[in-house]
Amino acid sequence: MLSDLHDGLTKQGDRLGGQLNDLREAIAVKLDARLDQISNRVSERLDEGFKKTSETFVSVMQRLATIDEAQKKIDSLTGSVVSLQELLGDKKSRGAFGEVQLEALVRNVMPPNAFEMQYTLSNGARVDCVLRLPDPTGLVCVDSKFPLENYNRMFEGSDAERALAQKQFRVDLRKHVDAIASKYIIDNETSDGAVMFVPAEAVFAEIHAYHAEVVDYAQTKRVWIVSPTTLMAVLNTARAVLKDVETRKQIHVIKDALGRLGADFRRFDERMKKLADHIRQAHQDAEDVQTSSRKISQQFQKIEAAELEAPAPAGSGNVVRLAEERKPGA
Repeated sequence: MLSDLHDGLTKQGDRLGGQLNDLREAIAVKLDARLDQISNRVSERLDEGFKKTSETFVSVMQRLATIDEAQKKIDSLTGSVVSLQELLGDKKSRGAFGEVQLEALVRNVMPPNAFEMQYTLSNGARVDCVLRLPDPTGLVCVDSKFPLENYNRMFEGSDAERALAQKQFRVDLRKHVDAIASKYIIDNETSDGAVMFVPAEAVFAEIHAYHAEVVDYAQTKRVWIVSPTTLMAVLNTARAVLKDVETRKQIHVIKDALGRLGADFRRFDERMKKLADHIRQAHQDAEDVQTSSRKISQQFQKIEAAELEAPAPAGSGNVVRLAEERKPGA
């Protein structure tokens, strides 16, 4: 009895052991497959990460190259700004800069015969530019002034230094206005006003925003302060005036041409009427010729039909008519 039970348990244990071995092998296979999947996914993710990292690195390198190029341009621009500051720091250089800018603006807008640069007036003064406008305006003098030194000082130093610079800036402007009014406004030679050209928009804005008394003083002296932008408006207005004057001059030419054209048309109308009369007369003559031709044709037909009337003998009132009727087949 015990031996049978022992044998049964042994067999049962062997079956369980076999099933456990099969289960272990199945689990091992599934684990290997799962691990392979996880390994493949990890590899793919790592590859994607490395790829994105590489792309990011390349993009960063390109951006660094762009930044480096921009830095070089900034350095170059800084050098240009420094050179411009050095240029504008000298009074003569500022004057030349203003004259060049003035000439460029005028040449771009005005026709060549409407202005002249470095024009010498009768009093010996040489102005940067004159505009040749129609009467009664005449010559308009435009002179460039660049009051930059005290303008820059107004934004530097202590409050007292800035106030002093501002005061001196107004003094400089008044001196420029007086110089232009005394040298470039001449009776019977120039117009009754002149233009002061300020090459910097910032300086022009400062004058009109915070120094209205200087603007009023300039107007009493008949000096008009302009910037590059407002000078363009003045030049465009002057060009419009010149165009209007030229158009008015051309009106007389057009009137004369229209008068000559009218006379020619009247002669053409008279000749056309004569031609129409000739055509009508020719038509009448053609009709008369056609009538004569028809009569002649009728005479020929009568002759062919032997219907010609015989002339009467001299002294006889009898008329002999020869009539011969043609019969069919005669």
